Amino acid sequence: MLRIGVDSSKFGVLRGRPAVAVLEHAADRGLEGVYFRSVLELSPDLEPAEVKDVMRAAHDLGQRVEAGVGKVNPFATPETPEIRALGDGDYLRGMRRMIEVAASAGIRELWTATANYQFRLPDRYAYDRFRTDVGWDEQLAATERFLHKLAPVLRDLGVHLNIETHEEITTFELVRLVEAVGPDVVGITFDTANVLMRCEDPVAAVERAAPYIRATHIRDAALFFTPAGIARQLVPVGEGVLDWDRLLAPLAGRDLMLSVEGIVESTRGEMELQLYDPVWQEGHPDLTLAEAFEVVRLTTLYADRVSDGAAASREQLHRAVGEPESLAFIDRSAQHLRQILARTAGQEPTPDRSWTA
Repeated sequence: MLRIGVDSSKFGVLRGRPAVAVLEHAADRGLEGVYFRSVLELSPDLEPAEVKDVMRAAHDLGQRVEAGVGKVNPFATPETPEIRALGDGDYLRGMRRMIEVAASAGIRELWTATANYQFRLPDRYAYDRFRTDVGWDEQLAATERFLHKLAPVLRDLGVHLNIETHEEITTFELVRLVEAVGPDVVGITFDTANVLMRCEDPVAAVERAAPYIRATHIRDAALFFTPAGIARQLVPVGEGVLDWDRLLAPLAGRDLMLSVEGIVESTRGEMELQLYDPVWQEGHPDLTLAEAFEVVRLTTLYADRVSDGAAASREQLHRAVGEPESLAFIDRSAQHLRQILARTAGQEPTPDRSWTA
């Protein structure tokens, strides 16, 4: 059964609040679960009893809990020193501790990713895919070796590490990683808007990744032509370029949470595809013309909607985002998802409700 939840990392005023408070607010809004980006949000000191207390509260509230651990690209691990500290200086040991504590509380779908978006760096260098000190192929190889080291504990505990379709990695590469390490321990967290950053057709991407998708990040995207290529901004589900019926079709019938990931940035997560840069092009050996042209087609369709006054312009989306907009993003997304699921099930959707802080 597909259920609708929320990602804790962009949950408006609730970010940073105790986990039980986040779960209570999610339940109050008719959401069915919370995807905590880190298990440390359940217990900052990684105390097993505290994590179990949160899980008991979640059960009482009828909430599903998924959580995250650290990055699995060894070249990105220096950016999370708190995990190394958990392992007394050993990052791998810190990861194992997080996995073990999560599993002991019944959390067996764990988020991870391969890198961070480097906001301070310009153009393609914001993506670790284009680091000049270490190549992307070397980063992928190191990631695979790291996952193999974690695989025994994952198998013993019945846990999946679900690697996100983050801004720097393609679904082609993720599928290869899952199959190399083993789908019994590694899965995919499918982010519906991020696949566009690697110029993938979202429908083709979800179909490619579908056998291994065990978690999601859900949001829509607006696309705009720029001198360098195409810019993406985040918009609520149903207000962007994504075909939600086709995106959700491969996931139908699964025990899966559709985790709405909101917005916090004033520009609604704007990122750019440098399509005209030869280095960018060479850095995508799996990219096909068919998928690139589909992204161009989606951008053209959105431009037509802006011209007709049926969609927000880039300038409108650049306006600062406050708490009301941040929470409304989640609200509108959840309501649109409810309508889709109700329609496919032949039911009436749950009435819309406005966000309250």
